[in-house]
Amino acid sequence: MFVRVSLPALAVALAWSGGAAAQSAGAEADSDAEIIVSATRTQLPPSALPLTIDVVDTEALQQQVQISGSTVDAVSALLPSFSPTREKLSGSGESLRGRSPLYAINGIPQSTPVRDGSRDGYTIDPFFIDRVEVIYGSNALQGIGATGGVVNQVTVGAPAEDGVAARTLLQASAADGFDGAAMGGKIGALLGYRAGPFDATVGATFEQRGAYRDGHGNNIGVDGTQGEVQDSDSWSVFGRFGYQLSPSARFEVIANRFELQGNGNYVLVPGNRTEGIPASSERGVIQGDPPTNRAELLSAALTDDDLGGGAFAVQAFFSRTRDVFGGLVTDTFQDPAIDPTGNLFDQSANLSRKLGGKISYERAVPGFEDLTVTAGFDALFDRTEQYLVQTGRAWVPETDFRSFAPFAQANLALFGGAVRLAGGLRYEDVKLDVGDYRTLASYGADDPDDLSTYEPVAVGGGSPSFNDVLWNGGVIVEPIAGLRAYGSYAEGYTIADVGRILRGITEDDVDIDNYLALEPVISNNREIGLEWKRGAIDAGVSYFWSSSDLGSILVLGQDGIFSVSRQPIQIEGLEANIAWRTPLPGLTLSAAYSDIEGQTDSNDEDELVNNDLDGANISPDRLNLSADYRNGPFSARLQSRFYLSRTFNDASVDTDFEGYTLLDAYLAYQTGAGEFALAVQNLADTYYLTYDSDTVRTSDNNRFYAGRGRTFTLSWRGAF
Repeated sequence: MFVRVSLPALAVALAWSGGAAAQSAGAEADSDAEIIVSATRTQLPPSALPLTIDVVDTEALQQQVQISGSTVDAVSALLPSFSPTREKLSGSGESLRGRSPLYAINGIPQSTPVRDGSRDGYTIDPFFIDRVEVIYGSNALQGIGATGGVVNQVTVGAPAEDGVAARTLLQASAADGFDGAAMGGKIGALLGYRAGPFDATVGATFEQRGAYRDGHGNNIGVDGTQGEVQDSDSWSVFGRFGYQLSPSARFEVIANRFELQGNGNYVLVPGNRTEGIPASSERGVIQGDPPTNRAELLSAALTDDDLGGGAFAVQAFFSRTRDVFGGLVTDTFQDPAIDPTGNLFDQSANLSRKLGGKISYERAVPGFEDLTVTAGFDALFDRTEQYLVQTGRAWVPETDFRSFAPFAQANLALFGGAVRLAGGLRYEDVKLDVGDYRTLASYGADDPDDLSTYEPVAVGGGSPSFNDVLWNGGVIVEPIAGLRAYGSYAEGYTIADVGRILRGITEDDVDIDNYLALEPVISNNREIGLEWKRGAIDAGVSYFWSSSDLGSILVLGQDGIFSVSRQPIQIEGLEANIAWRTPLPGLTLSAAYSDIEGQTDSNDEDELVNNDLDGANISPDRLNLSADYRNGPFSARLQSRFYLSRTFNDASVDTDFEGYTLLDAYLAYQTGAGEFALAVQNLADTYYLTYDSDTVRTSDNNRFYAGRGRTFTLSWRGAF
């Protein structure tokens, strides 16, 4: 199961020992051990921090990935504050606490802030992930992007003892009915080696996915523009190499390459919203190149847990991504100089390259050991562009993003740790560099219906910049053992999707240096919480509210392409969770609930923040119920997700969400020949429309998707 350490949950540190799965940080956790959450950038345990944190451990992650297929789906299934996924390659509109989360691998950001391609949840195969750390709420712990929180994927390491260990995975999946076109499979291998101070872990995976079927047995419509997970192949290679320089110092290098490519075997069959018929797909030949997602990462880190009495860490990394989107014939891509007929087909691709570094040092103040201070410096350089694949035109010009950020944190324990005060600041110095460029011809059209008026807009480049101090602070009180209360305030920041803004300029003589829309989104998270962890009960409740004076929301244009609107945003929510270790040994019952509301001001004239955020910007309320059972080699989980109905105070009832309930099951048995497991997604074969389809683009029959029906996944995991 997964464990909430919303402040103080205790869990077993996860380690690979002889290839066996790590112990679940759940009912059987050692109450004297605490896991260090690396995403918090401190050696202090979660119990010392005024943050809400969830850790999805090895066992829980394996279960959920087998049920749903991806890390993003696993996190979404377990955490009620995380929106339901679109079940597509794109994560656009998926949110945590109503805002965008920052995906990271070992603390390395996967987002592309200049032009968000929304593919950052698919950059590493989950077979190489040991656990997932989720920090809730706006914060700047990992720099830009965490306005909703941080989803940090911690990679697997080498065996704990000298020798060789191996993990293998064979997996097959099939939709209800076991039709060959809807079947898929996966194979993976991971080899670990340790010899004295040296250790290495290398692995590879390959996965082939078939067509997806809904609860009525029909093919689910393919998203030919944003990209698909169904009918795709993916492969990944991973390496992690370390050397123990001293008992406390370690040098480590990590490399990863992940690629997912659509096979293009299906074309869309439009649905009919009036008659309630969702889009489907049929065998056919797509036009252009299939959508793909490629991510490459290389990092090096040096850590010393006892340098001058403190903990030192330095990390450097390089990463690059290439996201190819599907093509279409749209007014936006037309250019009479290339094709005067108005039937020009094209498709876009994002290219992003990052170079960054992090350094920090933490130690207790000599002579005042109750005060722990952390200081550090982060640097990030990002170069991103979006171009049209078929014609080579620039849609978003090459844009350089640079961030320098010194930071400091302090944590003070009072009255023997019964009270803790924590706080700090981060100074962000950000600069963008954009050269002179010309937009696509459609943006300069005097009459969108008259192709002869299409003329590119010439835009002068510039170097807009901003700097700001981001604050955080909080208090933790533990009046009695097992009862904790906390309150906190934290600020995070991002920039609005600069690429959408730059490519959408329609006016001449725009001065990029003074273009208001390039100002940052500064969001905050205020939170109070109460937690009880005694005996057989683990329970917690928290209330949060956040705001941003100049927020960023996606607005759908008449051309079917989203643009960015800068509006004030206010979000508030309630989260509650409880887990009961029943008198029946091995059985744990759990429940979790989330209620989130969000408003914006879409009318500058009244200056009232009273319009509901739509389905592309806010998730539905949700209740999760689950039962976990373990008895010797046998383990099982039954979970249900109740996505509750939601209405929006707009003019149309078409955007109202009806809600739906999903039931999933997982059974596993450990034998001498490995672990055999069966997972069933949507056990009741419920027919439903995805949240995004039900609330966004409500006049678009092409984007009217049903959700995935009952799906079986059988796997064998070997450990040698």
